[in-house]
Amino acid sequence: MCTERMEADRDRAGMPVARRSFAALAGAGALMAALPARAMTGKPVKGRDVTITTADGVCDAYFVAPSEGKHPGVIIWPDIRGLRPAFRQMAERLAGEGYAVLCVNPFYRWQKAPVVDAENHWGVAAVREKLFGYLKQLTRPLVETDAAAHVAFLDAQAEVDTARGIGTSGYCMGGPMVIYTAALKPDRVRAAASFHGGGVGTDKPDSPHLLIPGTRAGYLFAIAEDDDKENPNEKVLLKSVLEPRSEWHEVEVYPAQHGWCPPDGRVYDEAAAEKAWSRQLALFGASL
Repeated sequence: MCTERMEADRDRAGMPVARRSFAALAGAGALMAALPARAMTGKPVKGRDVTITTADGVCDAYFVAPSEGKHPGVIIWPDIRGLRPAFRQMAERLAGEGYAVLCVNPFYRWQKAPVVDAENHWGVAAVREKLFGYLKQLTRPLVETDAAAHVAFLDAQAEVDTARGIGTSGYCMGGPMVIYTAALKPDRVRAAASFHGGGVGTDKPDSPHLLIPGTRAGYLFAIAEDDDKENPNEKVLLKSVLEPRSEWHEVEVYPAQHGWCPPDGRVYDEAAAEKAWSRQLALFGASL
């Protein structure tokens, strides 16, 4: 899971940034070059920066959809480094598969995106401290406030097919957020994918996984091998609430480290990321 201890351990280990340094990946053009070639295939898409009014302020986000037609909506909750070029590109790739995608800035209450850049990057201790401070303030009630606004935004867009369910995907801290979103709007949210999600299944009485029986979504939980070593019971807890249900579900531990999916990360693993991507498409295809 996304913890200060684990991230500090990786920094001390000096793990190389995959493909390029963060500074080189900070620009959207460089990021496009770093992505696998197949990331740029699919339907032609159009994207735009948007703002979403919530009960607490104005959330900045990126909305992208196929150039023609109506499509199922998807909400992306980024990892702790927030809305940035890597996630914009991931949103565009998903849109190319036939989805109307909203990638949000979860930290809008405190800072507009990007919350990291070439100078103020994850390797700077003060930046990490700031972002973990934001995360500690981002409670479930705040996430639910935002989720309601994001669902309403999608349903108001001409590119969204409101006759079909909404999907949501979350990375790192976004793992619990997809469950909160599905639980808040069970009639609209029909698919939820968590990639190296933090704290999705614990022994605490408020563990997110306990909300799953009250939802109508299919679920994908792609777990990092180091997260599994730290919390081996998580997959057991998830399966205990998923297996009695009829909806699509999959829980798998991947041979990759926490944070393996975003292509600008230190531990990006292309093979594992591509597998996780294909399983997300399987979930959305079956559930939306």
